[in-house]
Amino acid sequence: MPLAIFALTIAAYAIGTTEFVIVGLLPTVATDLNITLPLAGLIVSVYALGVTFGAPILTALTGRIERKPLLLGLMALFIIGNSAAALSPSYEMLLVARVIAAFAHGVFFSVGATIAADLVPENRRASAIAMMFMGLTVAIVTGVPLGTYIGQVFGWRATFWAVAALGVVAFFGIAALLPSTLKKAPPASLLDQVRVLGSGRLLIVFAMTALGYGGTFVAFTFLAPILQDVTGFSEKSVSLILVLYGVAIAAGNIGGGRIANHNPARALIGLFLAQAIVLFVFSFTAFSPALTLITLAALGFLSFANVPGLQLYVVQLAKEHRPGTVDVASALNIAAFNLGIAIGAWLGGLVVESPMGLAATPWVGAILVAVALLLTLWSSALDRRAALTLKTA
Repeated sequence: MPLAIFALTIAAYAIGTTEFVIVGLLPTVATDLNITLPLAGLIVSVYALGVTFGAPILTALTGRIERKPLLLGLMALFIIGNSAAALSPSYEMLLVARVIAAFAHGVFFSVGATIAADLVPENRRASAIAMMFMGLTVAIVTGVPLGTYIGQVFGWRATFWAVAALGVVAFFGIAALLPSTLKKAPPASLLDQVRVLGSGRLLIVFAMTALGYGGTFVAFTFLAPILQDVTGFSEKSVSLILVLYGVAIAAGNIGGGRIANHNPARALIGLFLAQAIVLFVFSFTAFSPALTLITLAALGFLSFANVPGLQLYVVQLAKEHRPGTVDVASALNIAAFNLGIAIGAWLGGLVVESPMGLAATPWVGAILVAVALLLTLWSSALDRRAALTLKTA
């Protein structure tokens, strides 16, 4: 792999860390800024919404900019956003800083995969893209627990300074290693995105993505306070448990891809069913340290195992119902993942604030995943009907 790929991987690692590390820091941030846990949870929602709505719009607006200057500008924006988060004197300023960083996130992954593919011969493009996205997976396994530990020992602001420093490393890596002769892909216009959103079949899958992926975030957003206040783990144990959760996520991402290769819709039915069951069970096992660890390992695996299947299913349906807009459909499904995070974190905050409290967040999340399961069954039935119609025509 060219060294430029590793510069992109470092950038993906930094971006992945800043998105998810806040989960382990919510109690610390809430205490320091004197806000409630539900308000702290909105820090997750606001970032995800920044990615959801910022990515499609900014990707379309920046389509004519040369790739290397664009990436350097995105990493500069990322550094500014995380530095502003570290310096935020108030909750409101922290939200603004998170939105700034989120804008960089969305566009980076939209153009980064294309750049990675262009850096290698055609027969190695998939490996190059996988290498870049490995930064995101490794961030969940190591960056989030490490960032949580730094925040607990030195304060949450130190975590954002550390992430900004990673952004600086990625900036100089891209400046030094990325060639200046990268070709620009045809920009995805806003009209193309509207065309994709006009497909009822694709809207069903986008809803499956938002609810199936977002259901876990009803509880995952508040995992640190659940582990401390409900299960009884110490604050220092949280970062170690996040390592376990991250390893399970990485395994789920790989396993889910293999499961979904042949028939993604059928695989998603089984995965969503198992995910809803495990989330529901977590409402009861959260009171036992040993059972919590077992449940979280299963939940970590299932919460990301659906990602490859959802992406593959969107691509398949886009080829059938909106030919020529496959890349746009894929990008909008990434937006749906982040919309799911925003919805899950917001809903989790409402549950925490209600009389039901922290322990209810898993079973409420299970309801969202159950709705995603029903949508998947519906979509699968439509697939069978279309195949039968085609066969008898």
